[in-house]
Amino acid sequence: MVERVRGLLRMAEDPSVTDAESQAFTAKAAELMTRHAIAEAEARAERGEEPDAISRMDYTVPGVGGHGKARVRALADIAAAYGCQSAVRGNNSENTERVMILVGTVSALDALRMLMPSISMQMKASAKFMSSAHVSDIRELRNYTRSELETERKRYYRSFVRAYGQAVAERIREFRARLHESASSGEGAAGAAEGSQASARGADLVLRDDVHRVQEEFQKQFPQLRKHRPERTHSAAGYRAGYRRGRQADLGLDTPVTSGGTSALPKNE
Repeated sequence: MVERVRGLLRMAEDPSVTDAESQAFTAKAAELMTRHAIAEAEARAERGEEPDAISRMDYTVPGVGGHGKARVRALADIAAAYGCQSAVRGNNSENTERVMILVGTVSALDALRMLMPSISMQMKASAKFMSSAHVSDIRELRNYTRSELETERKRYYRSFVRAYGQAVAERIREFRARLHESASSGEGAAGAAEGSQASARGADLVLRDDVHRVQEEFQKQFPQLRKHRPERTHSAAGYRAGYRRGRQADLGLDTPVTSGGTSALPKNE
């Protein structure tokens, strides 16, 4: 399974493929990793084994363009959707790299280790395209100076990235919740329904316990973590566009772009 995921992500990152093809490859990889992690939890619960170990992973985030803080915020939201908690070193306004420190189960960190680069690539490509289109549009409205246009481009880009990460994280949570609900309903052969339901209940307890174990380990490693001052959303247009593109991004999670109330745009911070 891991080799299949790596193969899909190598194809997703191939510069010769189209944006749609890249999204489709990343989509299938994300689905495989999510289903595998839940299946593993069910198997451990059924065998009466210890839950997945808690570990730690460092992930470097570029600060190119002064957008490092926005990238960190987006990726932290996505990591949280996988049940991980994060801290960051060097998260200033400069163009330098910063390091995200992720604490989570081994399976969740394995998934993020493979998926985050591809999701970041899609997010970057969308943000670059949309911010350039936005600047071109407003240039036609009135006589902006070059400095004003560059400031607007940066504001739009950062807001887009933050909202994109939030939307993708929401979809991951929705997909994982649907898998849990499907498992808990005891779908499968009638003769095996009772055992299947018991396994699903056991897996659900394991996954719930994972959340508490991750929180405890994170507090142990970072007992006096200083909170960063939250960034304001500088561009309402960028925020709306980023959220919309994040909901539309092909992640293979079978989440419709408009699914009841979940597709409604959240209030700006």
